[in-house]
Amino acid sequence: MTMEQGSGNRPAPVPAESIERPRVRPASGHGLGRRPLPPLSLYVHVPWCVRKCPYCDFNSHEKKGDIPEDDYLAALQADLEQALPLIWGRQVISVFIGGGTPSLLSARAVDSMLASFRACLNLLPDAEITLEANPGTAEAGRFREYGRSGVNRLSLGVQSFNDEALRALGRIHDSAQARAAIDMAQSAVPRVNLDLMYALPGQDLNACRRDLDTALSFDTGHLSLYHLTLEPNTVFAKYPPPLPDDDLAASMHEYMIEATAMAGYEQYEVSAYAKVGQRSLHNQNYWTFGDYLGLGPGAHGKLSFHDRIVRQARNRNPDSWMQRSLLRDGSHVAEDRVVAPNELPFEFMLNALRLKEGVDMSLFPAHTGLPFTVVLPTLQRLEQRGLVSLAGGRLRTTDQGWRYLNDVLHEFVE
Repeated sequence: MTMEQGSGNRPAPVPAESIERPRVRPASGHGLGRRPLPPLSLYVHVPWCVRKCPYCDFNSHEKKGDIPEDDYLAALQADLEQALPLIWGRQVISVFIGGGTPSLLSARAVDSMLASFRACLNLLPDAEITLEANPGTAEAGRFREYGRSGVNRLSLGVQSFNDEALRALGRIHDSAQARAAIDMAQSAVPRVNLDLMYALPGQDLNACRRDLDTALSFDTGHLSLYHLTLEPNTVFAKYPPPLPDDDLAASMHEYMIEATAMAGYEQYEVSAYAKVGQRSLHNQNYWTFGDYLGLGPGAHGKLSFHDRIVRQARNRNPDSWMQRSLLRDGSHVAEDRVVAPNELPFEFMLNALRLKEGVDMSLFPAHTGLPFTVVLPTLQRLEQRGLVSLAGGRLRTTDQGWRYLNDVLHEFVE
């Protein structure tokens, strides 16, 4: 499991996802204007892992015996076919296969999955196709075959190059395996992301520096750098390890910003750093409030129509999702609701304000169907406080606003 796609692990110092979403009743969609549909991505969830990490709050399940690949692929095909009427004719710009540990799938399974997507979807010929992978030796041996099947981007959950830290995090690979996996990934696909965590149990500033310097030495096109957070319903939440204090964590974060910039990386989102031309297209679509179809157990999706925006979630339990998908009666979808219009400003800002350079202000009406005047008074108040900028037709947080992103986002909850 890596955290690049990142529904659960929050980067410091601005953990925006910790903000509670407004409680509203589902709406009919009345009031949303007709508008062009935003770009569409595909997210696929592979729920199995070898061992659940003590910090992980993703929908992942320790595999007992062999993964039921054939049953999973049949259910995934049924899930996809039932969703096709919702996205018929729309172009898919990116695919993200997350988990769990997708690299536990055989090369045959990944090849079959991608062939199905090409047959059923209007998938761009040069679409970004990312697969999350563990640095374990067995999985890394499949990287080249994944590349031959069409995967053009691998996201490796390295987390640290320190063996003691890896053991504390419950990771099943060691530093030597991580280094070997990075080399194999770079020879297998054109684009590689490394996930790295900081503010780890017992970590000091020098150890953090060594981790980042090692990651930078591989010169991958993309880095995702996350502050370890104690998520509810995890082992670490129940039994908290000794972690660096806020001042030390802030020093680590400052070093990361400086060192990545010196190495030619641009921090374009709270936790994302990329070389020129190496930004994650899939994640940028999330952050600009684009659409994504979620397939697989526990997968979430957001789909726009000309008069409404719908959020969906699949059944979280892998066995239940597989059984219900094959029934083809819609029971594999656990949540299917229209987003209320008064939720949309917060949902848009929760994503867009994470981007360092912000977004074109025209994206708000284009992707929400609401006039910009709905949020203009709030944005003007924030601009007067020096927290956001509306200059040049772009909406973005200032450096000060980025440091206090929670406070900025709270302004849009009501």
